[in-house]
Amino acid sequence: MKKFVPYEKMSKKQKREIDKEKRNLWNMNPATRKSENKKAYNRKKLRRDFDSSAEIF
Repeated sequence: MKKFVPYEKMSKKQKREIDKEKRNLWNMNPATRKSENKKAYNRKKLRRDFDSSAEIF
């Protein structure tokens, strides 16, 4: 069993390892990995083609 050592008294190397583990919880960004649903309605797609100078009544 490891003996408890307070964070302040740990060596610089040990502190870096602990901080590294805390930062790399996911190892990737899950928000950027989500694929787009091809069947879903996309509002932004329609906005690109819209021309504000042409008035349609």
